[in-house]
Amino acid sequence: MRAKRLSLLALAVTVALGLCGPALAEELALRRVLLSTGGVGYFEYEAQVDGDAEVSLSVRLDQVDDVLKSLVVYDDTGRIGEVSLPGREPLREAFRELPFGPDALESPVALLSALRGAEVESIGDRDVAGRIIAVTPEVVQLPDQQGAAVRNRLSLMTEDGLEQAIVEDSDSIRFADPELQGQIEAALAALARHGRQDRRVLTAHLAGEGERTVRLAYVVEVPLWKTSYRLTMSGDPAEGRAALQGWAVVENLSGEDWRDVELTVVSGNPVTFRQALYAAYYVDRPEVPVEVLGRVLPPVDEGAVRLPAEIAMGAMPPAPGSAMLAAPEALRSVPMAEADGMAEPARTAPAAAQLLAAQGQEAATQVVFRFPEPISVESGNTVLVPIVSTALPAERLSVYRASVQPRHPLASVLLVNDREVGLPPGVLTLYVRGAEGGSADFVGDAQLGTLPVGEERLVSYAVDQKVTVDREEGEARTITRGSIVDGMLRLVVTDRRTTRYTVAGAAQEDRLVVVEQPRLPGWSLVTPGDGDVEATETHYRLAVEVPAGETVTLEAVLERPREETLELWQLRPDQVAYFASSAELPGDVRAAIERLSAFQADVADAEQRLQRAEAGIQRVVDEQERIRENLGAVPRESDLNRRYLAALSDQEDALARLQEDAAKAREEVEVARRALVEYARGLTI
Repeated sequence: MRAKRLSLLALAVTVALGLCGPALAEELALRRVLLSTGGVGYFEYEAQVDGDAEVSLSVRLDQVDDVLKSLVVYDDTGRIGEVSLPGREPLREAFRELPFGPDALESPVALLSALRGAEVESIGDRDVAGRIIAVTPEVVQLPDQQGAAVRNRLSLMTEDGLEQAIVEDSDSIRFADPELQGQIEAALAALARHGRQDRRVLTAHLAGEGERTVRLAYVVEVPLWKTSYRLTMSGDPAEGRAALQGWAVVENLSGEDWRDVELTVVSGNPVTFRQALYAAYYVDRPEVPVEVLGRVLPPVDEGAVRLPAEIAMGAMPPAPGSAMLAAPEALRSVPMAEADGMAEPARTAPAAAQLLAAQGQEAATQVVFRFPEPISVESGNTVLVPIVSTALPAERLSVYRASVQPRHPLASVLLVNDREVGLPPGVLTLYVRGAEGGSADFVGDAQLGTLPVGEERLVSYAVDQKVTVDREEGEARTITRGSIVDGMLRLVVTDRRTTRYTVAGAAQEDRLVVVEQPRLPGWSLVTPGDGDVEATETHYRLAVEVPAGETVTLEAVLERPREETLELWQLRPDQVAYFASSAELPGDVRAAIERLSAFQADVADAEQRLQRAEAGIQRVVDEQERIRENLGAVPRESDLNRRYLAALSDQEDALARLQEDAAKAREEVEVARRALVEYARGLTI
């Protein structure tokens, strides 16, 4: 295993230095860059080769994981051997088998200390040879008290015993072992190479005949490309189209210049991830005892499964017919599409400068923009390139959303994508051009969401202070249906929430105002109910025409049906009276509830008698307590004592009668309540 590791290390170092194998082909040149809104970029390199060849590609260390995950090689007539690269930590591997680590090469003293026991020869004013015992620093005073200096004393075990030499006084120190000398030189060379190891060189080994073109491509993390739009509207609000220009903001942070590359940008939401394929992982293995005396440790049997015959006989799948790696069709080439160009504008549409825009194409899950001319971008620079130049249907209106601006709507434009290619999301700057090709004025910024083909989007860019909106809200609750089942009153209750919008229009201009009414979970819009209502994920959109100088009222009514279940025998008298007189309930339900009042009256009468009896008992108990206190304060044989005793006896008789009345009243209460519950539970209407 150690020999194999050393051979692999030597091979990686040799390949990195380009000192072995077939002669390298022409250097790979970057030919194509595809940037995705998934935060990754596709880079394709090209080179001409002849016969068997090796092509090498240098990539940044932080991109190696992505390269190992996505690298693809195109060779239409040749065959691919393998793709090799140095290990992630070549310096550690270089020192793995050496008797010292990288820290030992920080200074001569550190190296001598790390190689204690090695045989060296110190040559200087006094030659001495022996094995290193230690290197000891010591502080010595300089002549004339000019300070102090640190000198290192090298202690050696020689044939004549222990001898010492000052490292700083030696002209040279030579290691006697040639192998050790070679190891030190190899370690120094590894350190020199490590200073350039922020990149890795990948080498693809190709086998084939004749001259041919090969390509290497991979997908790595790149900065997200952004979209920005410019929309120029006519000075006439009735104009139905507006000129749209779209630009892609692209940053080259790849670490190399892009020279005449074919640039493509893709808008979509692909799944992207990274995995640490360049890191070394080891599997934990159980430790078993050392076997002695010929002991055998059989493996643990975990059962067996009978295999189908074709597998048991060793049938293998057929070998692939070609070693060539097939490229995904979407990445190999983007079909040429007709240039978007400037759509045929209406006669009064504002003119816009013609752009050499990208060629757009709809794919299954994304929109592809391929630039017709090669592009050059130096590393670290940003470029702005056109992707859209067209005219779109545009309708001006005002959009009111209370959560954004409670008093005024927002000036907005409804854009319709009547092109054959969708538009990616981006920021939008709006201009209005004066009549007869006059200069354009800035009117605001907006955000444009993803605009697929055939769909429309509202973009709001300013507050329309010429229009004022007043909003009032009210709530109501009505019973729409009721029934009684086994003594349970089941009601269908409709909650109603009404929002009244009073819109005061502009003094001299007509307005189309779109009111956005919030959507609530479980609620439905019932007014307006003419079907001319749009709904987003969070709002309804209600359109209303507001003539110049007039005020228009719009009502939005939301309803929510819900069920309530009440136990009839637990209703309060005021609830019984409410439901008995409710016109929303059927007559037989109201009559049944009204009869509950008689049972509730019986319960109330019995409870009042019980309360009177219990109150009388409490009065007697209080009186008895007073008499007992008085008895303790008068002489035992006095007339007053005898009177108190007689009164106490009368109170006992009264207490007995009241307790009988209370017991009877409790029984009457239970009977009345039981009658109420039995009547209620027996109702089903």
